[in-house]
Amino acid sequence: MTYVFIGIGGIVGSLLRYFISVWSDHLWIHAFPFGTLIANLTGSFFLGVFTRMYSENEKENRMLVLSIGTGAIGSYTTMSTLNTDIINLIDNGEISLVFLYILISLFGGLGAAWLGYFRTLKKRGHK
Repeated sequence: MTYVFIGIGGIVGSLLRYFISVWSDHLWIHAFPFGTLIANLTGSFFLGVFTRMYSENEKENRMLVLSIGTGAIGSYTTMSTLNTDIINLIDNGEISLVFLYILISLFGGLGAAWLGYFRTLKKRGHK
């Protein structure tokens, strides 16, 4: 049953990621991979929120944690797409965008996860 919950979450996350990529491609016609960046930053934020909300009672919420954390958010954000986007930027000669993309992805993702985690912590009454 665990695999089913992870799989369902994975389907949802993958489809959401696909729709964000299609949407961002229509908005911004440029070599910069906005779809992957948006997915990784928002996914980092929501994983931070989710981790904080359910880490204290993980045993009670095991299926929810697996389906959303591992399945949906895990398939929504992906390092392999980020790396492929970097290779494509290099192939297109967009070296300055490579460094910008890496910095925004790394520090933006870390900042989004931190914001999600600690924002949820404050709402739950922790200091």
